Amino acid sequence: MAKRGVKKLNFSGGGMNRIGGLFFVLGALIAILGGIVYPGSPNASLSTVLIVLGIIVGLLNVTMREAQAFLLATASLVVVTALGGAVLGDIAFIGAYVAGVLHSVLTFVVPASIIVALKAVYVLAED
Repeated sequence: MAKRGVKKLNFSGGGMNRIGGLFFVLGALIAILGGIVYPGSPNASLSTVLIVLGIIVGLLNVTMREAQAFLLATASLVVVTALGGAVLGDIAFIGAYVAGVLHSVLTFVVPASIIVALKAVYVLAED
């Protein structure tokens, strides 16, 4: 059986892709920590930060070659986090925290996917 290599995060490259990758990691960490600090749903300040980071990631981190895979992954992530937050939020003791994390991840991912989708539509319309 062929062994597939695991793609590691590599920030040693240069340019905007490196900056976009750092913003992605920063956004993911803030989403997770913010979901724990603000269980249930994030406050306005946290939502604003996550939305801005999502827009930056959408603009800087995803190339047109990666757009289709990114949009498929984010569409799956949106469905899973939205439904998972509703279901897992009912768990005693930790449900509000799980729902908060999933809602924060959703708040971070949706703007990035909107930007990438708009870029993809623009490229398709350009041809």
